[in-house]
Amino acid sequence: MDTFNRKIFLPAMQFMRQEKSGGIVLAVAVVIALALANSPWHENFAHFFEHHLGFVVDSTPYFNFSIAHWINDGLMSLFFFVVGLELKREFIGGELRDIRKVVLPVGAAIMGMLVPAGIFLALNFGTEVSGGWGIPMATDIAFALALVYMLGDRVPLSAKVFLTTLAIVDDLGSVIVIALFYTSNISVSSIAVGVAFLLIMFIANKMGVKSVLFYGMLGVCGVWTAFLMSGIHATIAAVLAAFMIPADSKIPEATFIARMRRQLRLFEKADSNDVRTLEHEQVEIIAQVKSEAINALPPLQRLEHGMHPFVSFVIMPIFALANAGVNFVEMDMASIFSNNVALGVMLGLLLGKPIGVVASVWILVKLGIGKRSASMTWRRFIGLGFLASIGFTMSMFVTSLAFTDPVLHVQAKVGIFAASILGGVIGYRLLKTEPAKPAMGE
Repeated sequence: MDTFNRKIFLPAMQFMRQEKSGGIVLAVAVVIALALANSPWHENFAHFFEHHLGFVVDSTPYFNFSIAHWINDGLMSLFFFVVGLELKREFIGGELRDIRKVVLPVGAAIMGMLVPAGIFLALNFGTEVSGGWGIPMATDIAFALALVYMLGDRVPLSAKVFLTTLAIVDDLGSVIVIALFYTSNISVSSIAVGVAFLLIMFIANKMGVKSVLFYGMLGVCGVWTAFLMSGIHATIAAVLAAFMIPADSKIPEATFIARMRRQLRLFEKADSNDVRTLEHEQVEIIAQVKSEAINALPPLQRLEHGMHPFVSFVIMPIFALANAGVNFVEMDMASIFSNNVALGVMLGLLLGKPIGVVASVWILVKLGIGKRSASMTWRRFIGLGFLASIGFTMSMFVTSLAFTDPVLHVQAKVGIFAASILGGVIGYRLLKTEPAKPAMGE
């Protein structure tokens, strides 16, 4: 057991704690999906996600969806729930608390969404595929940050904060776009039920209810189910439910510190023994410490901290396996470029993102609204703009909402892959070759 802990368990836990780990695992899942999609088993691989799972009562199916649908509407709801938790935390005490301090990344995120959408629409305006304008708007925060953290000290902290804030605002923008433009067949009664459950969660929050189980039951059985039946994408319910989670703890920090000091004194005075096991009194003290620690941790951060590894290392790889598989072996290249979907997505991400990011920063600086630090050279802004063109996760997710035709899915994914790979390589090289210390006058 000691060998297992030393050689496998502890290194695995250390790997999972690193910022870049989620992006690395996601990249591996994408490679596996592409390998399987281009292997002799590609038909079995594709058909697996078409199998349906659901319930049957008196010969009537309920929640009878394909595995792919369950992944995109079910598992991805947990991803969006964590996104919602992160957004709320950032608004309360993070990068988005003071908008004056984050003018540049917020402006870069907004322009970095509008310009790619504009490029896609310019190439596809008036066609039946124009609804895919939302595909090139998104940045994959896991991949982008993984590349930045791989560069280590060559990238200053200000650049990491800029990209993180940009990606957070980008996520918020994507959620809004999905809610407003990628919904259909709206059921007002189901929305009303979902809103009623949200209201209950809000009132419970204000009344001081801190039970994670309580919010989990209402969020899943009430809000998520109602929104799933309403026609509004269920992932939006996950974000809204996340905003209802309490962000304050049962006991304040000063009280927690005082109680921990008291428990430490009690533990020091408790009778001990000369064997491995603890005395009953010592066990009771440690149990009390655990209880106090839980009460001192806000439910919002407890859920975010607990769910983040599961989302990063389980849900996101599963999503990649279900959505990233593109068969290049049997691909008809003529059909890929039969319209401008692939070109619109690729140029939207690869050109639109860096143009939008750099142009917005230049405008805000010239107007005196924003101020860039000395370490943030224009080369770094351009490099970060190209990293923002990595759009795997959210772009593929929007693709599944924008198009129903499998051919259009493939076309969009080709554009996503091309732009993400090229953007990642270009951005990485620009940041890696930039001197660690800015030149005089920058």
